[in-house]
Amino acid sequence: MSQRATTKTSTAPRFTHHALAAAALAALHVGAQAQTTPPPEAGKLDVVTVTAERRVENIRDVPSSVSSISGEKLDVLNSSGQDVRFLSGRVPSLNIESSFGRAFPRFYIRGYGNTAFQLNASQPVSLIYDDVVQENPILKGFPAFDLRAIEVLAGPQGTLFGRNTPAGVVKFDSVPPGKKQEGYVSLGAGTYGTINAEGAFNLPIGGAWAARVSGQVQHRDDWVKNTRVGLTNEFEGYDDRAVRVQALYAPSAAFSALFNIHDRVLAGSARLFRANIIQKGTNDLVAGFDPEKISTDGANEQRLNNTGGSARLKWQLAGMNLYSITGFESVNAFSRGDIDGGFGAAFLPSGGGPGRIPFPSETAGGLRDHEQISQEVRVESRAGGPLSWQGGLYLYRETYGIDSYNYDTLGGGRLTGISKSKQTNDAWALFGSVGYDVGNNVKLRAGLRYTNDKKDLITDATPGLDTSSGLTASTSDSKVSYDASVTYALSKDLNAYARVATGFRGSSINAATAFGPQSVAAPETNTSYEVGLKGDLFDRRARFSASVFRFDVKDQQLTAVGGTANKTILLNAKKAMGQGFELNLDAYLTENLLVTLSGSYNTTKIKDPGLFLFGCGGGCTMTDPAGPVAGTFRIDGNPLPQAPKVIANFTARYGIPMGNGEVFLYTDWAYRSKINFFLYEATEFVGKSLVEGGVKVGYTWANGKYEAAVFGRNITNQTRVVGAIDFNNLTGFINEPRILGASFKATF
Repeated sequence: MSQRATTKTSTAPRFTHHALAAAALAALHVGAQAQTTPPPEAGKLDVVTVTAERRVENIRDVPSSVSSISGEKLDVLNSSGQDVRFLSGRVPSLNIESSFGRAFPRFYIRGYGNTAFQLNASQPVSLIYDDVVQENPILKGFPAFDLRAIEVLAGPQGTLFGRNTPAGVVKFDSVPPGKKQEGYVSLGAGTYGTINAEGAFNLPIGGAWAARVSGQVQHRDDWVKNTRVGLTNEFEGYDDRAVRVQALYAPSAAFSALFNIHDRVLAGSARLFRANIIQKGTNDLVAGFDPEKISTDGANEQRLNNTGGSARLKWQLAGMNLYSITGFESVNAFSRGDIDGGFGAAFLPSGGGPGRIPFPSETAGGLRDHEQISQEVRVESRAGGPLSWQGGLYLYRETYGIDSYNYDTLGGGRLTGISKSKQTNDAWALFGSVGYDVGNNVKLRAGLRYTNDKKDLITDATPGLDTSSGLTASTSDSKVSYDASVTYALSKDLNAYARVATGFRGSSINAATAFGPQSVAAPETNTSYEVGLKGDLFDRRARFSASVFRFDVKDQQLTAVGGTANKTILLNAKKAMGQGFELNLDAYLTENLLVTLSGSYNTTKIKDPGLFLFGCGGGCTMTDPAGPVAGTFRIDGNPLPQAPKVIANFTARYGIPMGNGEVFLYTDWAYRSKINFFLYEATEFVGKSLVEGGVKVGYTWANGKYEAAVFGRNITNQTRVVGAIDFNNLTGFINEPRILGASFKATF
């Protein structure tokens, strides 16, 4: 199995990043003038608007399950320097994990996602950043800073959004430039040398122009020590910096143009694989496990650079708005790690460890020459009346190269093999949506999208490749997706809705490697049914939404990873299904006490009686029934991997006026139930339930312009195995450690 991993950076670049961060943050507040913002009405919730239907709407009026995170809650969750995985479990049905560390997050909504780690893997959850799809999984890890809101759209979004959305969409919207000279600086420091520095500043250039500069710098020292002499001796540190520059040209109400340039540079440690940390016959950590120590003899390195930009143009025409959205992204990455997670090998006179290491495995993966170009032209109605509509054309092209490396750990880490592949992906789509207010409190919506998706992959012939299925593959798929919904206003503050929607994900190709032949998975389609209620209660002192749903996936794409066969193969299950319910509740219990509660219950199931896989390697305990071929097991009826049945989240904020400011306490807790790591079921590879809590205590003053606080993330320091490697030994990787720190924020 060619699992990829990643590394620490040297001391010198860290100081450079810190110096750049200090200079950038200082520049953000030069000449800034204090701005006062009227406080919200005491004890009442702000109106939440979202763009889930590509229009600005009250979240209550959107006929689908939508969650939104913004403001103070977003600041708190992002306070400890974690990557986008901090969103996992913070809204109903959302789980995020990664075997790459801070790069390559894998998103799951309602238990529906993709565990594949190949650098050309597609996911059924699409990430949209400032209206531009981030298709490659490395792009999905761009940091979250200076955001207006993050929206999570559950269920198929196959009509209005452009790429691979059968499970849903995670949507990031940056704060746009404004005409006022204002901004903020936020600085945080914590355990393990963690630094989280963020800032933004509006630059009203004058006339029709305005600009906004925002940036984030995150750092953590290496905090895991290698007790074995290896190619890397300290792990888990990182330097991650990102910047965004936006320019707005708005000469009149009839035309505006918003330009965006952004860049990210990441250097640090990879996801750290730890050999034999799972106690055989259980899913417990071994006795005496110390998360700050590891014994490994391999190398660990990660480098990533992402540069992109967009141009979003808007014209107001007679009775309609015309939009053009042009996006460009480029990312290059390299990750290397010791996949067996230990040192030596069982066949050596000196053996290996910790535990039994049957053979060493050290690999790397590289993404090179990546370019993604997308263009959308969309027109929407803006006249009043019962009818609304929108439609457009979407074009997409992506090209890149993938390199897979193998190393001889026992031979000093020398390169022993490399394979190079290139993939091209071209797609286009036509889409449209209409809404009609039929009266009697009933509104109807419906949409269609036609998508054509083509992929071509070629792998260079090199020694050691498994060429049994060839070295080239091409796919061409087309599909019509649709959605239809009805909303009924039970009162002016309460809506009921019903929705049916379909989604589509094009074929996927896995290149031939030394660990398996080339494989192709056919396209998958999803049909979802959902009913729900949304409303404001008690004169906007509370807000809730609740939904029940079911989805059925035909030909679901799955990735069989590792196991006794030590191969990574794409395949299709005939069917998969999921069903459950979701709940969101925000409420002021008193004028100074705000609580939020969200949760979901999901059951998923693979439905393919003829699907059998080889079991895991490394001494695990299989619990699936045996298949017809020796060493295979039936996975029919198993849950989808990384699909917790229960996700729950609770936050509470209590404020006490004091002097000319306020003392506040904010706490948040997220729970997810156990998860299955792989398609098959084995006792050791079932992740235990996870509870992570946070707290922030602080003081705000000068009408909220300044804030000083102390904070903690994962305050109970709960340690859990959250993923595993299954072909060699009982190797796992764990969740983020407890981080304690202090922060200061100034708004100008």
